[in-house]
Amino acid sequence: MGEFNSGGFEAELKTLPLSRRRGRGGARGISRFANPGQFLRLARPLVAPLALLGVALLGIGVYWGLFVSPADWQQGDAVRIMYVHVPAAWLASAGYVALALASLSSLVWRHPLADLAALEIAPVGAAFTAICLITGSLWGKPMWGAWWVWDARLTSVLVLFFLYVGHIALTRAFDSPERGMRSGAILALVGVINLPIIKFSVDWWNTLHQPATISLFHAPTIYLPMLWPLIFTTFGFSALFAALVLARIEAAVLEKRLRQRLARKFEAGFAEGA
Repeated sequence: MGEFNSGGFEAELKTLPLSRRRGRGGARGISRFANPGQFLRLARPLVAPLALLGVALLGIGVYWGLFVSPADWQQGDAVRIMYVHVPAAWLASAGYVALALASLSSLVWRHPLADLAALEIAPVGAAFTAICLITGSLWGKPMWGAWWVWDARLTSVLVLFFLYVGHIALTRAFDSPERGMRSGAILALVGVINLPIIKFSVDWWNTLHQPATISLFHAPTIYLPMLWPLIFTTFGFSALFAALVLARIEAAVLEKRLRQRLARKFEAGFAEGA
């Protein structure tokens, strides 16, 4: 791709009132970090390395988890599903945090790049949440004897999936893109309340889902030969998540630039014809 000219987006930022460009708190540097041209210069070199790193780590982790790590003494080989299920679950919640932060930036500073980031994070987050639900169902069948139970953890993750899908639908439900983005941002921020429910559901209620085996404040209870492939798949999926989001935002920025150029050409042709 050719070098990106951010003039169209800079013009869009300049047309906003000063308070909207800088935010209510007068954050003077925020426009610099949200500039689409600078974003492309930073993001474009990262996409391919992140994707390659993700594939490499994921390949090592999956091979290690399937063929090297031992089976669980109680769950048997069914436990190997966790090498996909657990990273997908973590990234489903982490992706929603990123969506909420982008939505907050959109509401406070009204930067077009924050809107694009929220638009492109939501489908990736929804995909990882769907992977979490599907693999959880596959794991639950041999363990619980059912594909699905209305367990607190499962239900709250399903709500998370609906929040992602709701954001995707709501941002595209209005003729005015600005109105759609504002509505989607509000939904994303309201939905944050579901994240602690997901995290602490196994502690607050009597659930079938096992408690966390990895904690920031305690030693992991998982067997170390099973922990290492989980770490590899987690970092691999995380790198792929980041690469997908950056690539989608880059494509959205370039698409918006193309639409602006086509609109200007159409207006110029219409003016000449008149």
